[in-house]
Amino acid sequence: MTETPNVDPAEIAKFSELAHRWWDPDSEFAPLHHINPLRLNWIDALASLAGKRVVDIGCGGGILADSMARRGADVLGADLSSKALRVAQLHALEAGTTNVEYREVSAEALAAQQPGSFDVVTCMEMLEHVPDQASVVRACATLVKPGGWVFFSTINRNPKSFLFAIVGAEYVLNLLPRGTHEYLKFIKPSELAGWCRLAGLQLEQTRGMEYNPLTRRYWMSADTSVNYLAAARRS
Repeated sequence: MTETPNVDPAEIAKFSELAHRWWDPDSEFAPLHHINPLRLNWIDALASLAGKRVVDIGCGGGILADSMARRGADVLGADLSSKALRVAQLHALEAGTTNVEYREVSAEALAAQQPGSFDVVTCMEMLEHVPDQASVVRACATLVKPGGWVFFSTINRNPKSFLFAIVGAEYVLNLLPRGTHEYLKFIKPSELAGWCRLAGLQLEQTRGMEYNPLTRRYWMSADTSVNYLAAARRS
């Protein structure tokens, strides 16, 4: 029996359409460029990336994967958008980032092929775009070595997040293309924590990501009511 991939074709098409603009800091991906130093420093502070084997699930055009490689990690970027992966590979060539590679493979398929193979697993801004979110969490837990780190970032599900992440970001401030997010796919921190526990991951830290539209500044805080990040370790 052929396994059905855990993917929404409409989501892949949406990001593939914009793939050529992934590395343009003034494009629809500008928010990723702005938050990347924040999330990179947070991951590095907890997991000490240098010399580690890392997989970035849902890597897209490679913004985080490339920056982790530049911190000294040996990075594999995994995604199901062939267009985004071609952009990521081209950027790695142009930038001379030699310790990063990219594969068109699902989290679940990679977990079956390489269980317990990575010191660090990152899955950022990806969970809210797949049909079976718990399945991706399980795959990430399978991929990481015992004692290794798994990092997630996603969006909380509540009236405030609907107002800020969809109405504000997509329709008022035009930070993101309209239709980028679906409210019902947003994930409460308690839900993510539950999936982590069931997958054998111990949640170590959660942080919020905030944005001031007047100063156009992002920062990390204790407020997880909209965008948030979670760090977990495999027992």
